Formats: sequence, C-alpha cells, structure tokens
Amino acid sequence: MWNKIKIQFQSFLEFQVFGVCTWLGEKMGMKIATIRLYFIYLSFFTFGSPVVIYLIFSFILEHKEYFKPRILQQKQKRIWDL
Repeated sequence: MWNKIKIQFQSFLEFQVFGVCTWLGEKMGMKIATIRLYFIYLSFFTFGSPVVIYLIFSFILEHKEYFKPRILQQKQKRIWDL
C-alpha cells in the first residue's frame, strides 16, 4: 500500500510540480535532473527569485494556446477549400 502511494506521489511531483523543468529539458536537450539541480542551486544563491520565474513559466505553459500568434492558430484557406 505504501509503495503505491509513494509511486503516485512521485509521478505527481514529476509531471505536475516539475512540469517546467521537464519542458525546458526537452526543449534544450538536457537531462531533467540537471535542470532541477541548477534551479535549486540558483534559488539558494539568489534568495528564491527563480521561484517567480518558475511560476511565470508554469502559467505560460498552462495557457500556451493563448500565447501563440493568431496566424498560427487559424487554418489558412486554400483555393480548393470551398
């Protein structure tokens, strides 16, 4: 029972709480654990200011369809589409 709870908690942390680090790791081609460590070290050295940046990134990732340009969202009509 405790093992199942531990696995659920770990998956929640990896996919919900650390979604920004995962996204950055995929975009930059880096290991996610490395990005998380850099984030933690940077937070200690700058007294927590990266937390604000993390929250801004998480907001943008949650609502990224609103931040895309309108041209990319609309499907262009062609001559053959009547």
